[in-house]
Amino acid sequence: MQNSIRRFWSGYLRMWRFFVEKGNIQEFKDLKRQHVMEYVDHRLSQKYSVTGVNNDLRNLRTFLLFLQEEGYAVPQALLKIPGLKQPDPLPRYLTDEQVKKLREEVERSVREAMLDSHRRLALLVRAAFYLLWQGGLRLGEVEELRLEDLDFSQKRLSVRDGKGKKDRTIYLTETAIHALQEYLKVRGEGSGDHVFLYRNAPLKKDLIRAQLKYAGERVGVKVFPHRLRHTCATQLLNAGCRITSIQRFLGHKELSSTMVYARAHDQTVADDYFAAMERVEQRLEIVSEQEKEYEIVKVQEPDPSTRSGQELFQLIERLELPQLCDEERLHIATQLREALGTVHEHTPPIKGQPQI
Repeated sequence: MQNSIRRFWSGYLRMWRFFVEKGNIQEFKDLKRQHVMEYVDHRLSQKYSVTGVNNDLRNLRTFLLFLQEEGYAVPQALLKIPGLKQPDPLPRYLTDEQVKKLREEVERSVREAMLDSHRRLALLVRAAFYLLWQGGLRLGEVEELRLEDLDFSQKRLSVRDGKGKKDRTIYLTETAIHALQEYLKVRGEGSGDHVFLYRNAPLKKDLIRAQLKYAGERVGVKVFPHRLRHTCATQLLNAGCRITSIQRFLGHKELSSTMVYARAHDQTVADDYFAAMERVEQRLEIVSEQEKEYEIVKVQEPDPSTRSGQELFQLIERLELPQLCDEERLHIATQLREALGTVHEHTPPIKGQPQI
């Protein structure tokens, strides 16, 4: 809370300092819409995020409404400045290689911890890591997890009062269960029943975030808790999990919130595309451009028996395609019959066998 208040006043003072220094504002009535838009342009030029700029505009509007209620003359134009349109970014997730590096670093910290306090912290971070990555939990949900929410016999846990004040069930892998059980052995007693304790007290929000950041820096992976949640959803989708199951797993109220992961780079989609396009090319007998570039044009007529033999194998392969319709199969069968006739015509008879 203190950090939030400090950030609020820091940003608020920065904005008014800009108005005074750049716009020569002496009184509230001197403030014009143009000054606000110049501030917006200034912040965006400094690579300030759209969310941050909109927060500044929202805080300014709230303060101006307060002044208006106190009897100050506030131009209506200042109260009607719209916020910036938020971009629609794709969720940023870790690659499999990055997850592997981070996982190995988390496990290494547990193995090499010498002091009891260091081992306890390493076990805590490891358990939280698996809940964020394999469980897709939000950081706040991990911090608020209670002992009664764990059900190892059913391989699940309950998230209570999650975002939107809704409960949901999270399923646990054997790896996550093992990590939790190992941590609980050294958890110690606390004033409450929170699963995760640090120095016998419930966690502060920055602890897991900072520890994951340090682990990522040691292996060159930029990570924060919510990116692990994005990674969980993306990996489940790529592994063929139904989008509606992922929606319930993540606790999304609207399916549109989950569908954003379907818009991200999806290796499953890529694999499906190339496999399907290969079948299309086989059906249409398309020769790739790369093969055309390196094709050797022969002046002499090729051996008919060799050519027909190649055609024969190609036709047999095409007949094996499951998606062919009856008309296509009949057409290929006709071509196959013609190819067999050509092979027979140009094949020399076996010694001792009479010619027909």
